Amino acid sequence: MTKYGVVVGSIREHSFSKGVADALVAGLPEDAEVSYLSISDLPLYSQDYDADSPAEYTKFRAEVAAQDAFIFVTPEHNRSISAALKNALDVASRPWGENVWAGKPALVASQSISGISGVLAHHVLRQSLVFLDMPTMQQPELYIGNVQNLSDEEGHIINTDTQEFLASAAKQFVTFAKKFNV
Repeated sequence: MTKYGVVVGSIREHSFSKGVADALVAGLPEDAEVSYLSISDLPLYSQDYDADSPAEYTKFRAEVAAQDAFIFVTPEHNRSISAALKNALDVASRPWGENVWAGKPALVASQSISGISGVLAHHVLRQSLVFLDMPTMQQPELYIGNVQNLSDEEGHIINTDTQEFLASAAKQFVTFAKKFNV
């Protein structure tokens, strides 16, 4: 059984990113073990903590290490990823030489209320994942624009075509992840 970690880059209640993540998870096999990793309580990364990490860092790093593959869903904040998501990437990749993301396959999706669909955040995240040594599925590219028109007031994707597209992408990710013995 594959363990899929889900990292939602928005910490907002009823976030559209969480809705996209849920629609992706719906496409995973029934026996998949899925864990949503919380990033909202991580103190800002500081190298000063490398010698004596806060308990939140230690817990998060262990949760990342326990996963076989990752689904990342990011909003676009100022043409980049959210500060919370960047912080989570940093926390689990440090101290230097102890990167627990390494080697784990990744799926990236972005969403935005604009028509450009979080494209820039998507590519910023991919660039970071390359550095973190995470093989990332290239196709299909998951840019979800005008997400507010596809979702209900709680952020759930309600558009049937979008639900089917995201579930199909998750099925493709399962095949992709298997190439890396997960």
